[in-house]
Amino acid sequence: MPNGYMGKILWVDLSANKIESKEFDEDFAKTWLGGKGFGVKILWDYAKELEAKGIKLDELDAFAPENMVIFGTGPGTGIRGFPCPGRHQIMGLKSPLTGSIGSANSGGEWGPHLKFAGYDAVVIVGKAEKPVYIAIIDGKAEIKDATHLWGMNTFDTTKALEKEYEKDDLKVSVACIGPAGENRVLIAAVVNDEHRAAGRTGMGAVMGSKNLKAIVAGGNHTVEIAKPDEFKELSKKYLDAMKENPVTGQALPTYGTAVLVNIINNAGMLPFKNWQLGYNEEADKISGESLEKTYLIKRRPCWGCTIACGRVSKVAEGPWGVLYTEGPEYESIWALGNSTGVMDLAAIIKANHYCDELGIDTISVGSTIACAMELSEKGKIPEEELQGIDLKFGNAAALVELIWRTAYKSGFGKYTALGARKLAEHFGDPDASMDVKGLEMPAYDPRGAKGIGLNYATSNRGGCHVTGYTISPEILGIPQQVDRLSYEGKALWTKTFQDFTSTVNSTVNCLFVTFALGAKEYAELLSAVTGWNLTENDLLLIGERIYNLERVIMGKLGIDGKYDTLPQRLLKEPMPEGPSKGEVVDLDKMLKEYYELRGWKNGLPTKEKLEELGLANIL
Repeated sequence: MPNGYMGKILWVDLSANKIESKEFDEDFAKTWLGGKGFGVKILWDYAKELEAKGIKLDELDAFAPENMVIFGTGPGTGIRGFPCPGRHQIMGLKSPLTGSIGSANSGGEWGPHLKFAGYDAVVIVGKAEKPVYIAIIDGKAEIKDATHLWGMNTFDTTKALEKEYEKDDLKVSVACIGPAGENRVLIAAVVNDEHRAAGRTGMGAVMGSKNLKAIVAGGNHTVEIAKPDEFKELSKKYLDAMKENPVTGQALPTYGTAVLVNIINNAGMLPFKNWQLGYNEEADKISGESLEKTYLIKRRPCWGCTIACGRVSKVAEGPWGVLYTEGPEYESIWALGNSTGVMDLAAIIKANHYCDELGIDTISVGSTIACAMELSEKGKIPEEELQGIDLKFGNAAALVELIWRTAYKSGFGKYTALGARKLAEHFGDPDASMDVKGLEMPAYDPRGAKGIGLNYATSNRGGCHVTGYTISPEILGIPQQVDRLSYEGKALWTKTFQDFTSTVNSTVNCLFVTFALGAKEYAELLSAVTGWNLTENDLLLIGERIYNLERVIMGKLGIDGKYDTLPQRLLKEPMPEGPSKGEVVDLDKMLKEYYELRGWKNGLPTKEKLEELGLANIL
């Protein structure tokens, strides 16, 4: 067993009601690292098996039993002292929302508990005849009847399984779906630890299609470290560096991720009213600073995290009252608030709470509701379809109402359950959907920061900021300040961030660490854990390999360079007002250089690039 790993992957075939444990060797671990890397390689091998059976990937239904879902950890997960080690990665062969690869990431405690249970990853195919859950407890795995859990929300499901499995000497963590996943809502999330969500690309809906309600994990296994004394010294050094960093040591602990609301708004790139504007003079009403003054109770960290950016909130009275909830985070505040024009922080907290409870991605549902509001105000939606809901920007009641309607596909909720693109297409105005590759974009308008626009366009999973967070240099000045409105150098920044992010999502730990630590520091930490002699170039090469193989799979799914684009609004409509007034995104200025740096043609890796990455024999 390689140090830093448990050395085993659990393979589950729900159709056959079969579980098998398989070991992996050190070579596999060195090449793919873990998490996302393991997932991409396993998906590729599986895709070839399907093709050999005559199944065309671009025609595969995301809800077919043949779709595969992978839950993965890495050598940076579940180790005390490794910076922010509480995350896990979910990969799917096909997203029901985008038709591309499914990809989601979550914090909390579930990832570490999977390792404590004795496994690095769980691979799931098939479809159970009736609702089931998977129990992975101290090295033993079982498929169990979940009929009694089906229909429950995520909170009740979690509590029920914790009650069944937790003992004095055993702590467990539950990852599950709510009604949204059961009902195959295309923007359904997988929720763990009640308030942490792997939200993006509809992986909750894929679990629902498999009749898989939950995975409960726990155990008393420990992760072996190759050089414990060296690791202890490095851990102290780099955790101290994180405490001294203004972002990881001050801003995020004090105000959470919502510290970005005012920062991004002041740059004129906080999307407002479905991206029609980029500046909102009332944005401070829903900022992290305002949350801290009004509804915040305390901070809650993920497992082993020193940053503790998680928020615990309470709305004591009024129509949006909730006695205990977590969040909302920056993206949720933006999507449910600024994008919909709702400036009532209490209503946003309530809407966010329902998303956690019902199992819905906050970014996608907020963006989809904002899209519906624009369509409604344009007169695109017949009144009878709304069934009494007043879909106007700023209507908090409509926002909260549509969260639960989306989860149950009730009334107009059957349209918001489709995501923004399909909703906009249904009502005849596809340009109203602010998505890339079918995935709703997050809270940064690239008209005000060109690099994040290139990242959106070329992100493998679609409209995603954390695939390559160029906001770090463009806005926050980390690792150095660059001109946010310039196109110069943005192709290289984007590629580098995307490659390194693929590495971090394979270690698997929190991307916030990268505000303070770079590839060099990661290489030193991982070398101490694994015993390997890793350099920063080694880590970037691993990330590049993962990103390219993911692109090869996308090609098999029918997704190539023509999908590497942005909504027309961002390409052609100048920002109407604010600090980024007059700006559009000239994507072509960056895309050609990006492809050249990547070694891609028409958005796909060339044979020469694959050979360079050690992937010559995969095609």
